[in-house]
Amino acid sequence: MNATAATASTRITGWQIEPVGERCLQVRLGDHVGAKTSRAVQNLAAHLSSAQLPGVFDVVPAFTTVALHYQPLAFPRRRGAASLQLARHVERLLQGDIPELAVSEDVIEIPACYGGDFGPDLDDVARQCRLTVDEVVGLHTATPLSLYAYFFSPGNPFFGPLDPRLQVPRRATPRLRVEAGSVAIANGITSIYQTALPGGWNVIARTPWSMFDLAKTPPTRIQPGAQVRFYPISTAQLVRVQEPRP
Repeated sequence: MNATAATASTRITGWQIEPVGERCLQVRLGDHVGAKTSRAVQNLAAHLSSAQLPGVFDVVPAFTTVALHYQPLAFPRRRGAASLQLARHVERLLQGDIPELAVSEDVIEIPACYGGDFGPDLDDVARQCRLTVDEVVGLHTATPLSLYAYFFSPGNPFFGPLDPRLQVPRRATPRLRVEAGSVAIANGITSIYQTALPGGWNVIARTPWSMFDLAKTPPTRIQPGAQVRFYPISTAQLVRVQEPRP
């Protein structure tokens, strides 16, 4: 994970350290997905990445947790379980100030073609929310969203929080195939399917953008914590600017 220059520091409270199997330690910062928790997750992940913790070879931020993947053989057996030794290192860091990553004021505009074949659930979302289709599109594109995390599969970004008037659950019956580029919503969050996959979220649009490319550094097009806003485009525009997906 790339750390950006810090502008301030903060103290994280209410954290929990949990072992996840024999090679992973997880720091939980909350139970509810939101911009504040996501920000704390990104700050802590950057801090832990730069701390050069013994045995740790990967630091993975998620919605409310930061996972530390480590090599148990890096810890002396005579000092007890590897997970406990690593936990003590992490506890010391959590008891101090955590640098805050600098926040860009730029808002990244993401094109999306709403409805029809590219948004097959748009009408149903409007019905569930007791809104018109135009109102759903208007609310989805009205305000900037924070990139919480990449999750579910490589390159799938999750953004929020959505306007509370767009609160809908996952579909009762998941699809066996959701097309690449699909923009979907559920439980106050919106996501983009980087590749065609099974999925149970409500598909309301499609973006021509590719969000992930292993040939680039970093491979993710937008970094966690960034602000984005969707804007509507026509079918013709979608076809014209469609990007290849590695």
